[in-house]
Amino acid sequence: MFPELKAQKLQHITRRRFLRDCPAGIGALWMASQGLSSAAGKLKISHDPSAPLAPLLPGFAPKAKRVIYLHMDGAPSQLELFDYKPQLVRHNGKECPKEYLEGQRFAFIQGVPKMLGPQFEFKQHGQSGAWVSDRLPELAKHVDKLCFIKTMQTDQFNHGPAQLLLHTGNQNLGYPAMGSWLTWGLGTDNQNLPGFMVLISGGRFPRAGASLWGSGFLPSVYQGVQCRSAGDPILNTTNPAGINREVRRAALDTLAKLNTKAHQDFGDPETITRIAQYEMAYRMQVSVPEVMSIADEPQYIHEMYGTQPGKDSFANNCLLARRLAENGVRFIQLFDWGWDSHGSNAGESLNDGFVKKCQDIDKAIGALLTDLDQRGMLEDTLVIWGGEFGRTPMQENRGGGNGNAFTGRDHNPNAFTIWMAGAGVKPGFTYGETDEMGYHVASNPVHLRDLHATMLHLFGFEHQRLAYPFQGLDQKLTGVKPAKVVKGILA
Repeated sequence: MFPELKAQKLQHITRRRFLRDCPAGIGALWMASQGLSSAAGKLKISHDPSAPLAPLLPGFAPKAKRVIYLHMDGAPSQLELFDYKPQLVRHNGKECPKEYLEGQRFAFIQGVPKMLGPQFEFKQHGQSGAWVSDRLPELAKHVDKLCFIKTMQTDQFNHGPAQLLLHTGNQNLGYPAMGSWLTWGLGTDNQNLPGFMVLISGGRFPRAGASLWGSGFLPSVYQGVQCRSAGDPILNTTNPAGINREVRRAALDTLAKLNTKAHQDFGDPETITRIAQYEMAYRMQVSVPEVMSIADEPQYIHEMYGTQPGKDSFANNCLLARRLAENGVRFIQLFDWGWDSHGSNAGESLNDGFVKKCQDIDKAIGALLTDLDQRGMLEDTLVIWGGEFGRTPMQENRGGGNGNAFTGRDHNPNAFTIWMAGAGVKPGFTYGETDEMGYHVASNPVHLRDLHATMLHLFGFEHQRLAYPFQGLDQKLTGVKPAKVVKGILA
């Protein structure tokens, strides 16, 4: 080795090892001066770098083993689905009360809009008597499995920041997604598949893009892996032309030797993790096509879900979610685009595009709940449905007019509905109540941070203790603001 290169290498190693290993190093001295300790008050998550997704034990006995999160991208109107308000019917077409406008921020409302009553008929269903509109007749049959939270709140009223806050706990870019936190804290049961997998329908990415399933400052092995229900399930896992499995195996063996040498020289644990990721990609070439193929499902399952093999659809993704869940994937995230019901064009109108979106999801979600239940999986699978915020009880009047040719609602961060089912939550139960117009919370508010804390609790974690050191802080999914477990929904 040339003397100048050897000197640079030694200097590089010394600097790295001083900052990493020296107990009196600059980083350790700074943390001590700030009264911080990476070990104090948090769980010790210890991964084998060569098997970063190996199963780990939580802090206490969990109720849930896996999540299927159904995100309706664009925020569906709770006032057309689950939150029935007779007073809103009576005020339909009247001017919005001033107290609903003063001090509020809107995405598009200007001037004084008209109140907009529910556009569809509501009925009570099941022994629980839950209100569901006629847009979701199949889901209405399952209300006694569902736990509705009607008083969700968020800090954000625009789609991108609201989606980031919901899925990562922070409205800014660069933070780990919920699925990344869980797979980092628990690992996953199938070492031949990623622990966090993502399926998209509706023809478009969410506004915040892949950041919604990114790993942020956690190691990259914990990021979500996007899958497709049509074509190659995962891009770039198929060998290129002229490369067979034996050639790929030989290339990976050579690459592993180079990475092992790099780890010996520099001591970066991420290098070992990178070897593990390459090995998983190799195993995925066999496991993913098998798991992601729904063609071998029996005909009655296809009829139940409304699936068509080879088609890119929400129904196909629901069936894939069940297959991934039963194959040990920890967090399965579905995004379905097209729920932004402003009414500024026919596709966004509550009496046009919204109706089509309800038809797209109704049968498939009912089938998913039935399928999980009949396989005994619902008892330890947490299913969550919802959007990033709610919709206003007043009609959108973009430009300050009295409305437009279509019917729609603006964004409402003050109150919206999600529902949960399965592992550890009360079935046939409704938590919280909004005011008579469905605009503000009247009792039992639940912030998104509370949702995160409750989800972690169901997986056996105290949300204050599941933390990762980054930029001098013990970072958490629930952030630094107050968060609580919503004990009222726990079974």
